[in-house]
Amino acid sequence: MANINHKPSKYMLNLLHVLPSFADENKAVLNTIVEINSGNLNKYEIITESGQLKLDRVGYSSLAYPFVYGAIPQTWDYDNDPLDILIVNVIEPLVPGCLVEARMIGVMKFEDGGEIDDKIIAVLSDDRRSDHIKSVEDLGEQFKKETTYFWEHVKYLKKPGTGITKGFFDQAEAVKVVKECEDRYKEIYLKKFE
Repeated sequence: MANINHKPSKYMLNLLHVLPSFADENKAVLNTIVEINSGNLNKYEIITESGQLKLDRVGYSSLAYPFVYGAIPQTWDYDNDPLDILIVNVIEPLVPGCLVEARMIGVMKFEDGGEIDDKIIAVLSDDRRSDHIKSVEDLGEQFKKETTYFWEHVKYLKKPGTGITKGFFDQAEAVKVVKECEDRYKEIYLKKFE
């Protein structure tokens, strides 16, 4: 894990741009940089250009994140940020800014203020407590209801009605979304620096 194919540098490496999206593509395992732990009200985000963690905003309501939330390296979603990932079934809080490997189980299609802002759904790849979780269906209907409610209401006090859940899909669709975001990263984000 975290073997970086990069020459030693006197500068701090930005993992969003150094690590590949997939840690193991055959097993659908992604590199993920943790931004927020479950139980947090505040929204933290990795600064794309530098790689540091920043308080993006103070939570608008009493809704706390019900899962670990992070960013996938070398991806670019339609909202002009790295692709989001939700890691479920995490028992012990993770250190914000740390790198984890997460096994994809699906994707939640989402629209935020008219922009596509999909969320990959995953479990920690090396946590035996999650070995039985192979798909979003394994999480049950309550997970879907709670996750839908969270995303459609987390910004409700500031921007009512701007979050719209478009459904939950399988691992194959999640892989497709990641691949599209990898292409967008190359075609849009990296082109800024040519």
